[in-house]
Amino acid sequence: MRKRSYVFTFVCSFVLMFLYGVVFAEGTASVVLQPGAADFFTKSIIVAALGLVIVAITGAVTQSFAIRKALEGMSRQPEAGGQLQLSMIIGLAFIESLVLYVLFISIILLFANPFTKYFVQ
Repeated sequence: MRKRSYVFTFVCSFVLMFLYGVVFAEGTASVVLQPGAADFFTKSIIVAALGLVIVAITGAVTQSFAIRKALEGMSRQPEAGGQLQLSMIIGLAFIESLVLYVLFISIILLFANPFTKYFVQ
C-alpha cells in the first residue's frame, strides 16, 4: 500500500507539472527569448516539482517515524507521556518547516525566478 501511494504522488506531481504550462499559457508572446530560454524554464519547473515531491515524501516518512517512536516511548513509560508529546510536537513542527521552506523556494522558482533576466530580453 505504501508503494502505491508513492507512485500515485509521483504521477500526480508530473501531471500537474505538465498541465502548468497549459493552464497558465498566455495568448501572445510579448518578450523575446534567448536561445536557451525554453530549456531553462523547463528545467526550472522540473527542479521545483521534483524538489517538492522528494521533500514532501521524506517529510511524511520522517514524521511517521517520529510519531511511532514517541508512541512507543509513551507505551513503555506512561508517566512521561506529556514530555514526550511536547517533544514530538516540536520535532514535527521542525520537520514540517523544512517542507514549507522547499515549497517557498519552488514558488519562487516558478513565479519570480531571479535568473530569468539572463534568459529573457
